[in-house]
Amino acid sequence: MSTAAPIFNDPSRLTAALRDDGYAVLRPQDVAALAGCTLDALRALEPSWNDLALDNYLKDGGRYRRRRHSCFVQDGGELAQTPHRAHWQPVEYNALHGGMYRLFEPVEPAIVAQAAWHQLIVALGNACSQVKGAQPWFIEAHQFRIDTTDGIGRPTPEGAHRDGVDFVAVLLIGRESIKGGETRIFEADGPNGKRFTLTEPWSLLLLDDAAVIHESTPIQPVGAAGHRDTLVLTYRAACFQGEN
Repeated sequence: MSTAAPIFNDPSRLTAALRDDGYAVLRPQDVAALAGCTLDALRALEPSWNDLALDNYLKDGGRYRRRRHSCFVQDGGELAQTPHRAHWQPVEYNALHGGMYRLFEPVEPAIVAQAAWHQLIVALGNACSQVKGAQPWFIEAHQFRIDTTDGIGRPTPEGAHRDGVDFVAVLLIGRESIKGGETRIFEADGPNGKRFTLTEPWSLLLLDDAAVIHESTPIQPVGAAGHRDTLVLTYRAACFQGEN
């Protein structure tokens, strides 16, 4: 089934949707309610996406991606930022950039200090625990801006993929003067797939990384140069990738 707009889940069925379908999609107001904060508090984080550093690791030679990256460990309601560390994935999960230790600029301390940042990450970790049991979660937070500097921007240059974690949360922060950026989800072990476009700031796609494969299609400018901003949070049990 193909839809232009996402079919949002009732937040009361978040756990059931993850177990049954491998993913869930929430409206912005339901994301804020899940986090226990106002939508305005989440939107106050948005200006930080205007100050992301260029990603110099793109193997396709592109200059269309900017990002910041920081890591955290959640144990119950406690969230602690780790010393700054490189992002690493095995080639089995990222054929394009796997096997590389990629060190990015960290998320700005003023953003990490915001209550809404803490509340959002912990609430999503609690949702993960509802599916796979309470445990410490090793979390990587990625702020992304994909722009049309090169005429086209690729949110997932590696193509359809899994991330090698337990859960992946993709939050749309904003879209500006672009077309494309369609989300595509495929069963990891089946024929079914879904496709839709997130358009509302702070709408959420939460994925069970073992159950589904995902990608976002390239973006192109509409008139003036545009961009697509996202926050990607990955949750992994036991340890960060590259530590086991």
